[in-house]
Amino acid sequence: MSKLTEELRPTLALALPIIVAQVGQMLIGITDSAMIGRLGTVPLAASAFTNGVFGVFFVAGIGFLSPVGVFTARDHGANDLAGCAKWLKHGRVVAIAYGFGSFGLLALLSGQLHRFGQPPAVLAITPPFFLLIAASLIPTLFFQVQRQFAESLGHPWIPMLIMLGDVALNAGLNALFIWGGFGIPAFGLVGAGMATLLARTLAVVALAIWLRCSPALREVRAATAGDWSWKAFHALLAMGVPAAGALIFESGAFASAALMMGWIGATALAAHQVALSCAAFTFMFPLGLSIAVSMRVSKALGAGRRDLLRPIGFGALVVSTLLSLVFAAIFALGGGLLARGFSPDPAVNMLAAHLLLVAALFQVFDAGQVVGSGALRGLADVRVPTLLTFIAYWVLALPVGYFLAFRRDEGAMGIWTGLAIGLACAALLLWRRFDRLSRVLAHG
Repeated sequence: MSKLTEELRPTLALALPIIVAQVGQMLIGITDSAMIGRLGTVPLAASAFTNGVFGVFFVAGIGFLSPVGVFTARDHGANDLAGCAKWLKHGRVVAIAYGFGSFGLLALLSGQLHRFGQPPAVLAITPPFFLLIAASLIPTLFFQVQRQFAESLGHPWIPMLIMLGDVALNAGLNALFIWGGFGIPAFGLVGAGMATLLARTLAVVALAIWLRCSPALREVRAATAGDWSWKAFHALLAMGVPAAGALIFESGAFASAALMMGWIGATALAAHQVALSCAAFTFMFPLGLSIAVSMRVSKALGAGRRDLLRPIGFGALVVSTLLSLVFAAIFALGGGLLARGFSPDPAVNMLAAHLLLVAALFQVFDAGQVVGSGALRGLADVRVPTLLTFIAYWVLALPVGYFLAFRRDEGAMGIWTGLAIGLACAALLLWRRFDRLSRVLAHG
């Protein structure tokens, strides 16, 4: 127990700025929605639709690029600075390739938006904004690689401050480009897209300048990254593709749940969005902890400190559980108050408050599964966890949710109960696997 509590301090020190940066990433979307909403319902709908599509590619990109932080932390633990530089060099190429590839797909998709069944008024104004947000995926993912590199070397604070600065910059540019001023015309919705693209690009430049000039990274910069290596690219893809798949399975399950809510009715869909917005915000805390755990586990492995794997992993599980219990209590006791902050509709508020009662339960499971996934990623174990994630969400959660909602007539509560069961299954399976693997490594 003493070793477990001893390892909590460095884990939390690394996790805190990562959590703040994750919340900052959410604040950009919240700021955009709040400011675009002042233009009217149709622009807000166009923004919501665009960011929903963007989110799929962004979430997949996070998983796809996660090996950069894991492998850099491992080599940093082994004091292999050349190896650290190698992962940044190759990771930047992967980020650019994925970013431009995704932009190409989104550009093609922009001509097929009518197939998504959106209202004609929304479709009429969406394409220019859609293309600008799609283009912003390139700097967003490049920033992600550089940020993970810095965090894995134990320097998470500057990326966090740059991210928070980016939130403020994005808000200022939104105000300027949406409504005009200082000789700049009012671009409306397109102006919001321009602001987001420019803010995300400037954030990448700021982080790149810091990586190039910071005295704290002088030794890493002095280490040669070596020649291009197909082996390094293969290692990044071998871990990145399954990690991206796991995140797609999870986000796809929640997207499918939203689709089923729409079958029930507009009130159910609106209540689902309210409850999910609250859960998504609190999810940023265990997600940041998960990223920190993956880096710390990988670094301990690289340093040959296999005795630290279990204290790091299970210490993070204890913290995530306690934190999620706090959020669960807030949802259970203040669900009605939270719901009223999103919608004036009493029917939506009542159902959202009930859904938040279920969310209070699955907060604990959701925190457990994301931290467990991070701990396993630190062990470079991603293929089996991806399969376990698929089983938990697509074999269990969605079918059970459908059965409860439409066969047992439990409606929206049935869908969320299915999600809670799937999350519980994922958390149990992932931690059983970490327990087994870490025990073998510690005593092997």
